[in-house]
Amino acid sequence: MPETAQIPGPIVQTGGVAFANHLPLALIAGPCQLEGRSHALEVAAALKEMAGKLGIGLVFKSSFDKANRTSGRSARGVGLDEALPVFAEIRESLGLPVLTDVHEAEQCERAAQAVDILQIPAFLCRQTDLLLAAAATGRAVNVKKGQFLAPWDMAHVAAKVTEAGNPNVIVTERGASFGYNTLVSDMRALPIMARVTGGAPVVFDATHSVQQPGGQGATSGGQREFVAVLARAAVAVGVAGVFIETHPDPDRAPSDGPNMVALADLPALVERLMAFDRLAKS
Repeated sequence: MPETAQIPGPIVQTGGVAFANHLPLALIAGPCQLEGRSHALEVAAALKEMAGKLGIGLVFKSSFDKANRTSGRSARGVGLDEALPVFAEIRESLGLPVLTDVHEAEQCERAAQAVDILQIPAFLCRQTDLLLAAAATGRAVNVKKGQFLAPWDMAHVAAKVTEAGNPNVIVTERGASFGYNTLVSDMRALPIMARVTGGAPVVFDATHSVQQPGGQGATSGGQREFVAVLARAAVAVGVAGVFIETHPDPDRAPSDGPNMVALADLPALVERLMAFDRLAKS
């Protein structure tokens, strides 16, 4: 039995997808940045087809604003006003639950009208007002562990959400800062976060964990070749889900291209991860 699965903990159910450390693996996937309606629907439809064939619960992810770009000259996204109808259409036409980042407390209520999970970016994981505003919507809240935090520090972060009356909190590991422009993934963080949060579902972010923040000067770099390596390791430990950003042509993506997985390569990776997950939880 994997370490995280020793604490069954709560089940976070959203849009028909269940996240729990003892349940079969779920997937959060999509392009880093929302690039427009047609692109989002194309990727979401391909992901839905893949998830249906493999039998895995899927949440579509994309960001309407990349508010923490390395350079002020980098593309930030389409903005909340343009994104909300796209998110709503993906939910209604494809039947997929949707996740997006929020950066300010004022965005939470509006975003919650069109998405199922509000995600708190790693840089903002200790922003109390943002956490409370997200919790108040009643939507599931996925909090990414800051690169600057120890895994046990997430106990206080998760408690801000649950003590506000929202039990539907997910915590995500995305690597820790290691020197300059480098992240490392400490797999001990996965069972530790499960333990200190009372069994909250733990997700491993396989694509941001290979990011090289600011590694290309005005933009971040990444080591896409290690996504599968780290994802297999995390799933072998035992997690509720994996977070994998994907794009039809990552090298042409406006954000996080170096660490995103090509959409055509994703089915084989997910199928392998599901096999690891079955073994870990058997």
